[in-house]
Amino acid sequence: MEALFEQFPALNAIGLCRHAFTRRVPGVDVSSDKAEVLRRLDEAHREARAKIGAGAWPLFTAEQVHGNRIAIVKRGDNRTDHRQFPGCDGIITDQPNVALGVHVADCCAVYIVDPMAPAVGLVHSGKKGTALAIVPNAISEMRRHFGSNPRDLVVQLSPCIRPPHYEIDFAAEIVSQCRAAGVMEIHDSGVCTACDLHRYYSYRAEKGKTGRMLALIGLEAKSQAEGAVDAS
Repeated sequence: MEALFEQFPALNAIGLCRHAFTRRVPGVDVSSDKAEVLRRLDEAHREARAKIGAGAWPLFTAEQVHGNRIAIVKRGDNRTDHRQFPGCDGIITDQPNVALGVHVADCCAVYIVDPMAPAVGLVHSGKKGTALAIVPNAISEMRRHFGSNPRDLVVQLSPCIRPPHYEIDFAAEIVSQCRAAGVMEIHDSGVCTACDLHRYYSYRAEKGKTGRMLALIGLEAKSQAEGAVDAS
């Protein structure tokens, strides 16, 4: 049976956060508009949150307008069950027991972890967001708000569309931007969403009639940061 989500070894190795990247959900009709499709996928995405131990955590998402604005989850924000930040494509926080989420279907979900602060970030970066340097902007915001040193960060790129299925390799540009910002540890899944429609959704390959993968990350409280979660 196909796993509901995947995890990344580099993030599991840190031991400070819980994360997931959901896959295509079998049997869900994704031929409707985005809002309806997300409603149909909600049950599976809630299950993924529960399986990584973040089911009871409030979920914070970004509106995702292909810009470069970054939202910040601050102390006290975790009292709300679910909040969407308007006009933003990335979220950062140093608060434990809250889940950050972005939806993607060819764009890249970029996970950023500062093991020292500790703090985490999650960014939606496609062609436009990458051109607007949203990931370097998130890194700068983590430094400004949490004192993060780029040399301490761990960055992980999710599956996303890549050449020859897309005209530019924005994943490679994200990696270059992270290096220019001073990040030493960068991991790229190297997986193309348009190459595997059995496992992933692809906006380009499916001509807009598709679902969304949900990228999730949350910082554990120190007492909970024991052991990794299996993605089975």
